[in-house]
Amino acid sequence: GAGASGGSGGGHGRPASPPDLLLAAAFVSDAQYNRNIPFKTSPEAVRLYYLYNHWIMRTATYFFIFLNLSLAMFEEPAVYPLPFLVTSVVEVLCLVVFFGRLTHFAKVTLRNVFWKDTKNICIMVAILLSLTDLAIYGVLRMYDVRSIRWSRIVRPIFLINFAESRQIRRAFRSIRNTLPEITYVFLLFMFSLLMFSLMALKLFGERNLQTAEGLPYFRNYLEIVFDLYVLVTTANSPDVMMPAFDFSSWYALFFIAFVIINTYIFMSLFLAVVYNNYKKHLKNEIRKLAYMKHCKMIEAFNILKEEEGAQFVVREAQWKQLVKLVAPDISNSHRELLLRISDDEQKGFIDKKSFVQLADLLNIQVITLKIRSHPLGQWMPGVYKSALSRFLRSMVRHRGFVWTYDVIILINAIFIALDEETPYISYAEWVFLALYIIEILLKVYTYEPRAFFGKNQFWNWFDTLIIFAALTATILNTTLRSTTKYNSQQILDIVFILRVLRLIRIVDSIQRFRVIMNTLINIVPTMLTFGGLTLVVYCVFAIIGMELFHGKIQFFPANSNAPHSLECGNAALKDSLFARAKYCKNNFNNFASSFIVLMELTVVNQWHDILSLLSLTPAVFFANGFANVTVQPAKLYFIAFHIVMVIIIVNIFVSFILEAFFVEYSLEKSEVETAIERKIQELGMGVQEDELQDEHLIDNMESAEHDLEGEGGTKPQSKGLMFKIASKRYRTVDSLLQRMFEAEIHLEDEGPSFEEFLNMSSTAAVCSNVTSESAA
Repeated sequence: GAGASGGSGGGHGRPASPPDLLLAAAFVSDAQYNRNIPFKTSPEAVRLYYLYNHWIMRTATYFFIFLNLSLAMFEEPAVYPLPFLVTSVVEVLCLVVFFGRLTHFAKVTLRNVFWKDTKNICIMVAILLSLTDLAIYGVLRMYDVRSIRWSRIVRPIFLINFAESRQIRRAFRSIRNTLPEITYVFLLFMFSLLMFSLMALKLFGERNLQTAEGLPYFRNYLEIVFDLYVLVTTANSPDVMMPAFDFSSWYALFFIAFVIINTYIFMSLFLAVVYNNYKKHLKNEIRKLAYMKHCKMIEAFNILKEEEGAQFVVREAQWKQLVKLVAPDISNSHRELLLRISDDEQKGFIDKKSFVQLADLLNIQVITLKIRSHPLGQWMPGVYKSALSRFLRSMVRHRGFVWTYDVIILINAIFIALDEETPYISYAEWVFLALYIIEILLKVYTYEPRAFFGKNQFWNWFDTLIIFAALTATILNTTLRSTTKYNSQQILDIVFILRVLRLIRIVDSIQRFRVIMNTLINIVPTMLTFGGLTLVVYCVFAIIGMELFHGKIQFFPANSNAPHSLECGNAALKDSLFARAKYCKNNFNNFASSFIVLMELTVVNQWHDILSLLSLTPAVFFANGFANVTVQPAKLYFIAFHIVMVIIIVNIFVSFILEAFFVEYSLEKSEVETAIERKIQELGMGVQEDELQDEHLIDNMESAEHDLEGEGGTKPQSKGLMFKIASKRYRTVDSLLQRMFEAEIHLEDEGPSFEEFLNMSSTAAVCSNVTSESAA
């Protein structure tokens, strides 16, 4: 469940002791980050649990996981070869770290839960298999016997099954639960494919047609199945149709019907079924998370509760200590804002219903804006507040200033596209740099510098760094060219790239562009979850591909005289499309090349190759090329990758990103966000810095418009703080997922209603039925 219900509790009248407060903070932290680890509740175990969840420990775990995965770059076949002793020592070190992390987890969790958790068993088995394979490989290597490092395929298990990767594990579980529904659609699709293949055999097989290369056309049933499967991806269209189309124009109807039914209908059906079922299972996972979060918050409440009349409450002092432990990085003013929301009537205590919402309050990122006067207004008040200075600052704030620089950026884009060797173009670059520097100096003069370069001012930092980096690179390049004959192409490349990057500033100038970009930035954590999922699939298929196809295809420079250099080092590819298209560098001879090939296979269709009169695109080249140098069933490897990566994972990725984007892009706010913004408005948007030591909010701030302008107004302003929600940004991926499904999730579907939760004296019995998450 949410933990062993053995906390001593705050009792009915006495404050909670420090160990109890630490235990309650652990429950609240787990609720905030949706951790579902049933840890022991003894003081020593709680301290170990805090250490287990420390960001340094989690970062170190991820470091060694990716170090272990990256060993494939240095092991045979290697991109950068290292001695076997070095790679084996590093691998053993990684396995020792993994075992230590697992042992640490065993110390904090309940014994019976630990041994029933399949992800722990998976990690232990993976460690044992890796050590066994390493020992066998090392012994055989001593006797010059070549063997296969078969354990490398289990390395992604560490990325999936450690507790830190719960989002990746949840995605895999949802995909696994979705597979039955996908199977039915896939079987129906295969039936259609096989039926069309049979029709193609009967229509074209006995007409003695030939391809453009002089090969038999549609004579072998299995070859027809493969070619039509590739046609579903449009990778070999229209080439596969041309021999039949040349024979009779009526045969085009066969291929048109095939594409409509299988490419447009079945592939769209795949997208709909995959995402609909994935979303359904993911929603069930999120419902359980919401249920467990309430369990943990009730556990924390039961530890800290004190009797107040006919109800149990948490005192204000205890609540503040708890929030300091759970979120030590938030400011005093932010903490007071959350207190005002939780204790709306300022009774001096927080009731059960308000306390349970604390985890959600902490997950909404609230920016504290410090309103400061400009340093120049203090150092040179006469100059800074003069009529000329006020006019200059009002001009910078005017929309016309932004429009002027938008036009300058567009003109700069035209000059970037022109010939650099023309003297006037070269001089114009200095003019544009000067204009951009003037813009930054004017903005720093107008706006308070610490606010202008605040940690949340991404675009201001981006503009400044790009401009000064371009200035430095341009000066360096000009100096080297004028003083010596040295002409560094690398510096020129940097200068050109920085010039182009300057054009991105137009995104910040147009409001709708800025909204879209901020939305994309906010859903990056969700993208990273699917990035981890893709990494796992790529690693598995890359390792399998290296074992199957390593050394079968070689790359040679254009002037090489090596035997079979024109056939990619393999006589079986003589006169093949693969060799003629010079795809020899696309091979599985090392880990990096394998990743590039898999990436090209994921893209599937490259229409410009058809326009270049290449008869097949990479996906078909690779399948046919590698089948030619091994055996024809090798095509199953590429088909399997296409099904797993393109049909399932890419479809889910695209649909999920669209859903997340719509949620982020919409103007609707969650109930918690609405409560925070309503309280901010009630409090006049600000707190007084002088009162922070007393931790009291006051309501005598200036209006929001004047405060946000800083020193732009004509009348002096008092120092203070203001709050705003950071464009619906969520601290965790789980928070975004719950936001996506909150309208569809009804907590009572999974257990007692929210009101029943609030009436519980203990949640141990309720939460014990929800076990920790299993392995993917």
